[in-house]
Amino acid sequence: MSRLETQLEGVDSGFARVLREVPLLDNPPLAPDWLRCEMLERYQVLQQAPVVHGSTVLEVGSGGHGIATVPLAFLTGETGRVVALERERWGMFREILTQAGYRDRIRPVTGDARQLPLTPTSVDLALCVHGIRSLRSEPIMVEVFREMLRVAPKIFLAESLPVAVNDAQRAHLEMYDLRQEFFEATTGERDDLHYLAQERLGQLVAEAGGVVLTSKVVEVDLPHALAYFPRDLLKSVKDPKRREELLARWDRAEQLLRLHGTDHPPVGVIVAARSL
Repeated sequence: MSRLETQLEGVDSGFARVLREVPLLDNPPLAPDWLRCEMLERYQVLQQAPVVHGSTVLEVGSGGHGIATVPLAFLTGETGRVVALERERWGMFREILTQAGYRDRIRPVTGDARQLPLTPTSVDLALCVHGIRSLRSEPIMVEVFREMLRVAPKIFLAESLPVAVNDAQRAHLEMYDLRQEFFEATTGERDDLHYLAQERLGQLVAEAGGVVLTSKVVEVDLPHALAYFPRDLLKSVKDPKRREELLARWDRAEQLLRLHGTDHPPVGVIVAARSL
């Protein structure tokens, strides 16, 4: 039995049925069930969020596969709604939501999270799950958190931590930590930032005008191969010395992946509210 099927035995049977409607994808070297694994991880993380059946939830950074959107639609129920905000990359979003049976519960919105197209306190909860690392800088994170606090009485943030408790998590971090350097070396811009420490994430929430209500760490026993990217991409780095350095680091990281696999690091979660 796969790790995914083993984990599914312990979750709500209704969500397990939904997850089995999510398509298997052919994206080597990822396993065909990678999307289902990622959605199950989001579901487990969202158990820590104050998501109420029948509520309206804003999701910041839904991504092109609706990885957190599907479990959110399940958790908010038939009378709930998810406003899914994404800047530009919708990809397979609508197709996946349709196959999961949740197309009618989701309102996709294209926009910038620093200027949310919503009135104050117009949603019950605003959240960002594994999207903080894509916000490019800490000042942008503060802007986004401030906007989330404007439109919702509470916010929920979840992001992987730069912590490893086993070799498979260390392998993930070795490969993932190359992504920011790769983007900087090839485009001059940041993307897929290094994971933040839990304490730093709480400090940024405070800078945005929020008060942390709860802060905890969640362990997820699932594979996480999304850090992987093709070695050939590094060959586009123009500086020879930098290119060779990154290629050598990639080779070490890839060797660790082959030896140990790749698992989700611990996830830091925070629930916060506007300060008075």
